[in-house]
Amino acid sequence: MPLTKTMDTDSAPPDSSSHTRTILARRLADIVCLPSSRITPVERHMSGDLLVGMLAQSPLDLRKRCARRVAPLIDAAPGLLRFLIHDEIEVARQVLEDSEALSDYQLVEAARTTTLEHRLIIAQRRGLNELVCEALLAPGEPEVTARVLKNRSAQLSQNGLARALELSREYPLLCAALLKRDELRPAQGMTLFWWAGPKERAQVLTRFAVGRDIMQDVAGDIFSRMAADDWQDPLVRKAMQFIERRQRNRAAIDKSPYSSLENAVDTAMETGMDATLAEEISYLSGIKPVTGARILSDQGGEPIAILCKATGLKRDYLLKLWRALKRPTGAPDTPDPALERTIRCFDGLSSNKAQTVLRYWNWALNADRPTTGSTEITTSGDLEITTPNSAAAFV
Repeated sequence: MPLTKTMDTDSAPPDSSSHTRTILARRLADIVCLPSSRITPVERHMSGDLLVGMLAQSPLDLRKRCARRVAPLIDAAPGLLRFLIHDEIEVARQVLEDSEALSDYQLVEAARTTTLEHRLIIAQRRGLNELVCEALLAPGEPEVTARVLKNRSAQLSQNGLARALELSREYPLLCAALLKRDELRPAQGMTLFWWAGPKERAQVLTRFAVGRDIMQDVAGDIFSRMAADDWQDPLVRKAMQFIERRQRNRAAIDKSPYSSLENAVDTAMETGMDATLAEEISYLSGIKPVTGARILSDQGGEPIAILCKATGLKRDYLLKLWRALKRPTGAPDTPDPALERTIRCFDGLSSNKAQTVLRYWNWALNADRPTTGSTEITTSGDLEITTPNSAAAFV
């Protein structure tokens, strides 16, 4: 059957130029859709270029019909595909959802130059590679980011994951989707913890709060070697500070007027927490003041549980520290929800795992910070974090 007979389903009046254009566009679409056995690549591309010129001046309905026909093609003309995926969303949807002929380059270009609606559709495609995902995440749109994160077949680069992590600070609902990604690294999970909800915080600790038993066994003899060298190598010293079992700062304890971490907490409960006590508790706990300020000011309470467990404080001292910060405790039969979560977190972690989390935080919160400034505490017991005081005594 001649090709022209298959496309002339709607005869047009001889004097109607718009109908003539429609008929020609349909015939060009038929040519573009021919199987490879009946048309060469050059002919397909030329026909596609002619069709693009026709569609650019054609009504929406015709462009939509063309998109429906082109979407299933494996070897569609690239120029035609590009035109269709940059068209209005009613047209582009057909190709963006179904076409297997789209290249990664075309998807990246579309993600960078089209609309939010286009990106939402691209984000649902199967098998997105890292470059496409980065282009989708670059605008910082929470709706698109959520879809990319929920797309289990999408591959995320660390750059893309970092963008999503930063966006989750402003949109905490992204935290749950981030925690389901296998690409999420421990340091990223520990960072996300600070703005995550209670459920997501529990997931962070379950996934990333791990013991360091293997590292401690393997590096056991390194302590004596470093002691003999007077701890001269800063890189090894930093690594061993993470690995070692002790959390409290013995040098700070020897210099402290409170002589122990327990005595400092007792004093805070009796007199109330202030900036000096908060700083002292931080040093005694083996962390820098800015880390202690962040922990003690957190309204969720879980970081306080981690601090107490990591430093070997008993549960009664957890309650004393809670009261020193003037946090609500609730009634005996109905404890305050934040306190209840804090106690559950304390009971659910080993000291080794809690130390892992605390040391990650201490590194992250003090990275690239100056060594002068202040840590302030308000009368309500909430710490205001600025920059830390000199940490020269911290070992």
